[in-house]
Amino acid sequence: MFNFALIGCGRISQNHIDALAKHSDQAKIIAVCDIVPDRAQNVAKKTGAQAYTSYAELLERTDLDAVILCTPSGLHPEHGIMAAQKGIHVITEKPMGTNLKKADELIKACDDHNVHLFVVKQNRLNTTLQLLKKAIDKERFGRIYMANVNVFWTRPQDYYDQAKWRGTWEFDGGAFMNQASHYVDMLEWFMGPVESVMAYTSTMARKIETEDTGVAALKFRNGALGSMNVTMLTYPKNYEGSITILGEKGTVKIGGIAVNKIEQWEFDTYDDDDKEIENMGYTPPNVYGFGHTGYYNNVLEVMNQKAEPDTDGREGRKSLELILAIYKSARENKSIPLPLD
Repeated sequence: MFNFALIGCGRISQNHIDALAKHSDQAKIIAVCDIVPDRAQNVAKKTGAQAYTSYAELLERTDLDAVILCTPSGLHPEHGIMAAQKGIHVITEKPMGTNLKKADELIKACDDHNVHLFVVKQNRLNTTLQLLKKAIDKERFGRIYMANVNVFWTRPQDYYDQAKWRGTWEFDGGAFMNQASHYVDMLEWFMGPVESVMAYTSTMARKIETEDTGVAALKFRNGALGSMNVTMLTYPKNYEGSITILGEKGTVKIGGIAVNKIEQWEFDTYDDDDKEIENMGYTPPNVYGFGHTGYYNNVLEVMNQKAEPDTDGREGRKSLELILAIYKSARENKSIPLPLD
């Protein structure tokens, strides 16, 4: 039985609580922490855990195997390093930080203290995306010409007003860094490394430091081109979270509000995987989907020394670097080569 501590009891924390409840034969949450006492107490009652308002005090426990970081993104490196120094495994929500240097410090701390660093990328476990990844790995597309991502969601002003850290550069990042982070990861996972990016961002309607809307054009090292269109201003609700891949021998679009429906699936030759597409779509309870439960399958297998992490710190770093390149391009109004200096 592995003992987990949940750090940050906001909106994403429930996904981790629900996921670990389905692994109750191997895992339990024994401590929760939030700087808002009532929030920590409420989650503690639901989970049967002990509530803390001091993370440092929580880390004095000697019975913890892993911490789950659901704190503001800019705090993930600091909180992860504190746990690693205690010999505790680190599970961090996306993105793993808002600063590449600090993210690298987190990776090094986990290496130095011989603990695992898991970066949550649960969208990779969507059944629709797993099927698309198989098609790419089987080279069914032939040469891939283009990949396009759309994230047309809405986040009203009161969403940002719920916490002072939301929409700030230091702790949150904007639409690319926060809401579209999984879609940036998805592009690199499917298409491989990016050679260069040109981007424009804008804060059109929300009263925040960061962008609520942006576009990016990407050139991949394999020669393919890509684009991302991201906004948090869609009226009146989340409309689309999609990826389209165009190749010489195939065309696929996975859409819905969170890449949950196969809208186009056509290849020049048949494969038995094609029989699965009719039953592949699903309706997620929210844009987070169902992937956290599957993600903990891997976490627990790794902790049982039966597997390697699917998305460790170095894998999580890739999408962070691309997001920071997007921001650098928008800021400097020029194409930015990768990797970043």
